[in-house]
Amino acid sequence: MKARTLKKDKVNIITMGCSKNLVDSEVLLTQLKGNGINASHESSSDDNNIIIINTCGFIDNAKQESIDTILQYVDAKEQGLVDKVYVTGCLSQRYKDDLEKEIPQVDAFFGTRDLPAILKKFKADYKHELVGERLLTHSAHYAYMKISEGCDRPCSFCAIPLMRGGHVSRPIEELVKEAQHKAAQGTKELLLIAQDSTYYGLDLYKKRNLAQLLRQLSDVEGIDWIRLHYAYPTGFPMDVIEVMKERSNICNYLDIPLQHGSTDVLKAMRRGTTREKQEELIYRIREMIPEIAIRTTLIAGHPGEGEKEFQEMVDFVERMKFERLGVFTYSHEENTHAFGMEDKLSQEEKQDRANHLMEVQEQISYDLNQEKVGKTFKALIDKKEGGYFVGRTEFDSVEVDNEVLIDASKHYCRVGDFVNAKVTEATEFDLYADVID
Repeated sequence: MKARTLKKDKVNIITMGCSKNLVDSEVLLTQLKGNGINASHESSSDDNNIIIINTCGFIDNAKQESIDTILQYVDAKEQGLVDKVYVTGCLSQRYKDDLEKEIPQVDAFFGTRDLPAILKKFKADYKHELVGERLLTHSAHYAYMKISEGCDRPCSFCAIPLMRGGHVSRPIEELVKEAQHKAAQGTKELLLIAQDSTYYGLDLYKKRNLAQLLRQLSDVEGIDWIRLHYAYPTGFPMDVIEVMKERSNICNYLDIPLQHGSTDVLKAMRRGTTREKQEELIYRIREMIPEIAIRTTLIAGHPGEGEKEFQEMVDFVERMKFERLGVFTYSHEENTHAFGMEDKLSQEEKQDRANHLMEVQEQISYDLNQEKVGKTFKALIDKKEGGYFVGRTEFDSVEVDNEVLIDASKHYCRVGDFVNAKVTEATEFDLYADVID
């Protein structure tokens, strides 16, 4: 028994869900290590005796995956393989009381803003001097940067405000400091994320201040690409596009979740806009930057979406020809506004609609990619996989967008380097390229 008590704790952090959760895990990892605690992220080692699971509670599938992971580690605890299991993140924030009743073997549950409370469990203090510093859990050449937390929007389908609270922007100076620290560590690409990035600054500066933030981040030496995610379309600040146009290190890329292409459904979703306004916004953006890649996400099967409204969304996608598109099926979430509406469609019907939209998008993406054959693009190399070096152009974000595949038997590339990639052939979602000097 004596040897057991002398054994030093080893902490393993498991992350579920989105890039925003990943950032939270990286901040937790940095704080634990800054306090001298032996911690790692998703370690494959079997000698970790304390597990922290950072959960996702966004939609049914994600919730189930988080619960399965908790049960897996609770089982390991009962077998004596681990000593403690802590649960944090969105699922824990939203369902803490239920989870405590259902899974009492978990040692403690924490919400999304409970970092100091987690640290207390380790007799550790929140170190303010580490703000802006973050250990990355992946290659250092890119880093997610969370510019704000929470959301003030009233979207009918979304449980994020229940889990993440109201909108809180991070000060520009703090974000610039973080960018400088990342650049010094070798980061070349910053991916700006938030629940709603176009709302940035309203709380701190009494105005939408995303354009000013982009300018100041753009001035940080060593940052070659800045990529903007999750820009809410209603009240979109067009000065952001002006800055994108004038600064060469801000990618001509915009992730703008539009959610639907029917005005009636957008109204039911409480999005504060119409299909016509969304189309007008996309046309204006493309007029200012013709080469821009626009990524959007849509929801299939929201209450109020009949055959007519779904067809309007299909027509919308065919007309807009988005460079990148993702489709979710509607998830009926308790305590959201839409939960009071009738969820008529079966999961199978929702999935059929989502699949149909993605088939339409496949053809659009194929046609757009064919236009790239013979052209040369600057590409950032992310990894080597299956005989190929895998990279991305400025028009593609990590893991969700198209990739550039370079034959490793013909060319050598270093992960984290930029290369000039001449496209030789293209499929629906991939480009094949040769490296040219």
